[in-house]
Amino acid sequence: MASSFAEFATSYTAHIAERAKQGIPPLPLTVAQVEAITGALEQPQLPAIAPEISPGKTGAEALCWLLDERVPQGTYPASMTKVAWLGKVLAGELKSAHLSADQALTILGHMGGGAAGDPLVATIAAAGPLAEKAGQLLATSYLISPDQLSRVADLAKEGNGVARSLITAWAEGQWFADRPAWPEVEKRVVMRTTGEINTDFFSPAQHAPTRDDIPLHALTMLSTSPEDRDFLQRLDQLADDEAPFMLAGDVVGTGSSRKSASNSLVWWIGEDIPHLPNKRRGSLVMASKIAPIFFNTLRGCGAVPVRCDTSGMKEGSTVSIHLKKGEVQDEKGEVVARFEVEPASIFDEVQAGGRNALIIGRKLTTRARERCAELGIETGPSKVTLTDPPTHPEGQAFTQAQKLVGHAAGLPGVLPADFVEPKASVVFSQDTTGRMTQQEIQELACTGFPTTVIQSFCHTAAGPKSKDASMQAMVGDFIRELGGIDLRPGDGVIHTNGNRFLLPSDVGTGGDSHTRFPVGLSFPAGSDLVAFAASQGFLPLDMPESVLVRFTGKPQPGITVRDLVHAIPWVGIQQGKVNIPGPGEAKVNVFSDRVLEVQGLDWMTVDEAFKITDASAERSAAGAAFQHDPKQEIAFVQSCRNFLANTFAPRHPAQEVKQVIARMDEWLNSPQHWKADEGAQYADVVEIDLAKITEPLLAAPNDPDKTVTLSEAAGTPIDEIFIGSCMADITDFRAAAAILDGERIVHRMKAWTVPPCRESNVQLGREGVLAVLLEAGANVHVPGCSLCMGNQGQVAKGTTVLSTSTRNFDNRMGVGAQVYLGSSYIAAMTAILGHIPTLDEYRDIFQRKVADKLEQINKPLRF
Repeated sequence: MASSFAEFATSYTAHIAERAKQGIPPLPLTVAQVEAITGALEQPQLPAIAPEISPGKTGAEALCWLLDERVPQGTYPASMTKVAWLGKVLAGELKSAHLSADQALTILGHMGGGAAGDPLVATIAAAGPLAEKAGQLLATSYLISPDQLSRVADLAKEGNGVARSLITAWAEGQWFADRPAWPEVEKRVVMRTTGEINTDFFSPAQHAPTRDDIPLHALTMLSTSPEDRDFLQRLDQLADDEAPFMLAGDVVGTGSSRKSASNSLVWWIGEDIPHLPNKRRGSLVMASKIAPIFFNTLRGCGAVPVRCDTSGMKEGSTVSIHLKKGEVQDEKGEVVARFEVEPASIFDEVQAGGRNALIIGRKLTTRARERCAELGIETGPSKVTLTDPPTHPEGQAFTQAQKLVGHAAGLPGVLPADFVEPKASVVFSQDTTGRMTQQEIQELACTGFPTTVIQSFCHTAAGPKSKDASMQAMVGDFIRELGGIDLRPGDGVIHTNGNRFLLPSDVGTGGDSHTRFPVGLSFPAGSDLVAFAASQGFLPLDMPESVLVRFTGKPQPGITVRDLVHAIPWVGIQQGKVNIPGPGEAKVNVFSDRVLEVQGLDWMTVDEAFKITDASAERSAAGAAFQHDPKQEIAFVQSCRNFLANTFAPRHPAQEVKQVIARMDEWLNSPQHWKADEGAQYADVVEIDLAKITEPLLAAPNDPDKTVTLSEAAGTPIDEIFIGSCMADITDFRAAAAILDGERIVHRMKAWTVPPCRESNVQLGREGVLAVLLEAGANVHVPGCSLCMGNQGQVAKGTTVLSTSTRNFDNRMGVGAQVYLGSSYIAAMTAILGHIPTLDEYRDIFQRKVADKLEQINKPLRF
């Protein structure tokens, strides 16, 4: 064992030095490293310990510090190894000359419950000299499983005084009361960002493989931002030992739902979490606009996000934050910003250590109060605020989204600002955030999923690097072991595949901003909330307002569903409800933070409707609901059921798949459909007359809201085209093939075609579509996200691109790329012309090559 520790000490010291050169701490300890440390603690004589391993500590103290501070909490393999060894020391099954049972108890108590709770409950049951201390440590923990709570309740019923005191402490919320609240006044040094900062800037896609290593990934923060790429250098220059940082900005956090973006930001402006290595929490983020997903991931980090005017806050200034008063004062005491913290529960979230901690802790307190009532144990009032279901007058009218959430929460409906905890029927996890989701699940000490969890590998399917391949195997095994469904690399985009598991009554979430269900309703989230929903089976939700987008009429010839996607911001801009802000202008966006509800397109298939709901991500909407013709929903569910039973289950014969099929059978036997009540109230209504959309629409570089007509973009030379992403389905490839049939893509133009799923690829092969694309000069790639994400492929530097993908942020598809977003029709025409077609060219090609084939082109993929 001594040689094992010597090997550990040598390699770990070198690792510390290597990371120190980058200015970041070493990685958390692994199973092998924990075993080396515990093995050394079992020896009569301790080996020599280099001072670099545990700064300021020597001997046994240094090794105990490593166990206490450098092993993650929860159910990580290293955590379980640590718990097993310390549990044996605590129970007297193993002796160490360097670590007492009391010390082992203390270290276990710092883990916040989870697996570490078992030996502490056993200590209480043994009623020995350490029982009272075990109870005190557990009283401050919130990760207590129902089984652990039941064991403590049984002990209390048997007359165990420590157990009785413990369950009372949980019932009164001692776990919350013992944590420090945000101070009434706090000084902070202001750091600023410029303009609109999206999550691609906070967490660049090009560095996606490092997201699970928070300090390392944080080194890349804002490195692709046109205005703030020197942010970390400025941060270093302004560092002040007397006051921590806060962030002030204009528009912050639009784009993908990346917990890694919050992790990176909080790494630089937050504080270390005791006993949890390489993760930070807290701080303050203030901006005129904070995207809803980013807002909630900040709450998960224990930070305070505030929407307010920050123009009076200058970078480098030291300000005083009066959080409850709602004022920011400069060094002279003058008010430079006023604000209100909403929702008010954020104060409790901060004290609890984050939103997830508060909600799980509240559940513990509620359950403990119920058990105390059963046992006849009197309790005082709860020190943490408990929530009751909202109530509304009889006959209250609800929107479609409000009824869906209400149904999932066991209520007739909900209204804006209601806090509810709806059942999460389906949870999506994707690969570039999957490792972080796994870590969050392990920190929550989850040992099995109570709901349907689907893991994809669509972002790293094409040409995976060694780390990607290892991640795919590890995350896939982890999800499957906990009862989830792991897709295979090459199965395709998480949204295309995951949507086949949905019912019209489902409410769910996913770790990707494009988790926008075509039926039911989803609220995309960062990895922490995805892990929460996967492990707990429900969502914490402050119900947002809804904006109704009502279409009237029928599309004009040549107008596609993709054009209707762009019509939403186009009409919004015309009506002053959306803008493209210039320097110093505030962002206007009627959809931000709200559910985008769509009516008037009930002639669409569910597959087509997904393009509309999917693009609500680019509107910064909290979610999207689509009112379908019931016949379309039944056809969709029947097709999905057939796919799962006949195509998917044979290659993935998991019990969880059979359970989804059973849910679908039950729904098909008695279909239930959802639509808004008459008189339902919306925050705003956007009316779109399809008769007024007389030519195709595109998003111009580099903002998905920057909508232009085809005539305005016509003639722009294009270097590369991309037909793919979750915004493309089988109809887009048929359309492209109809246009490219017998044609040649212009010389030197690169044409990427990436079908969204394996089944589309199969069908396109049968129809001869892939052969047409290849013969014309296009490249057909493995199903997945490809260029849309920008981490598995990029366009050439400084090129101009026509893409069917989701968004066109700066540097996302390639360094300096100028990206137009449009339909597959425009993309294919551009491929043979070399430029964006004129309206006359578009109409001519459409009439000659497409018009008489529309019925076949638009046929949805059905099983």
